[in-house]
Amino acid sequence: MTANRRVVLITGASRGIGRATARLLGEQGAAVGVNYVRDLSAAQETADEVERAGGRAVLLPGDVADETAVVAMFDELETAFGSADALVNNAGIVAPSLPLAEMDTARLKHIFDVNVLGAYLCAREAARRMSTDRGGRGGVIVNVSSAASRLGSPNEYVDYAGSKGAVDTMTIGLAKELGPRGVRVNAVRPGLIDTDIHASGGQPQRAARLGAQTPLERAGSAGEVAQAIVWLLSDAASYVTGALLDVSGGR
Repeated sequence: MTANRRVVLITGASRGIGRATARLLGEQGAAVGVNYVRDLSAAQETADEVERAGGRAVLLPGDVADETAVVAMFDELETAFGSADALVNNAGIVAPSLPLAEMDTARLKHIFDVNVLGAYLCAREAARRMSTDRGGRGGVIVNVSSAASRLGSPNEYVDYAGSKGAVDTMTIGLAKELGPRGVRVNAVRPGLIDTDIHASGGQPQRAARLGAQTPLERAGSAGEVAQAIVWLLSDAASYVTGALLDVSGGR
C-alpha cells in the first residue's frame, strides 16, 4: 500500500492530533476523509491543509456514537475515493476534572458513548470492509488511546481513563481477530500533548504544567503523535500489530 494511493478515514479530524495526522498524510499524497461532528469551519481548515500539502480530502460529518452516521461516513469516503485502506480511530472527548463521586450519569454516558461505543462502531465498520474474508483488500486500523489508560487519571478523568482502557483492550483483541484477515490493528497512547482537549476539560494549561514533570521536561505536540500514527499506517510497520505505542515523553 503506497502512500500516494492510500485512502484514510480519520475520525475527529477537525483539530489536534486528527488534524496533524491528516496534514502529514496529505504530504504523502493520501486521500483523507475528514470526519467532524459540529465545527464545519475547522474541518474545512483541515481539508484545506491536506490539499495544500499535496493530498486530497473530503468532509465527512457524523457522530461516531451514531451507527447510521458511521456507516454513512465510510460510504461517502468510498464514493469520493474508493474503499478505505486505513482508519485512524481518533475521535474522543473529555469533561471537566472531577473525582468519580461527583460525576453524574449523563457525563459518564456521554464519555463512554463517544470514546468506547464510537471507537468500537468505527473499528467494526472498518473490519467489515477491509477484511479479506469479506471481500476487502486488507488494511490498517490505528486507535488513538491515551497514557491515561495505564495511569488512571485520579481526581481528574477516571471516566476518560477507563474509556481508553477499553480502547487498549479492543486493540489487542481485534489485532488477533483481524491479523489472519489482512488487517493490522495498533494503538498510540499519547501523554501530555498540547491540544485544546485540555481546555475542554477546564485546564487549558494542563499539558504545559504537567509536561514539565515528564522525563523529557515538556509537553508533546500533535505533530509528534501524528508521526507515530503515520508510521503505524505505513508498510514500514508491516510486522507490527496488537501494539500499544506510548508517545508520552516517558511519563
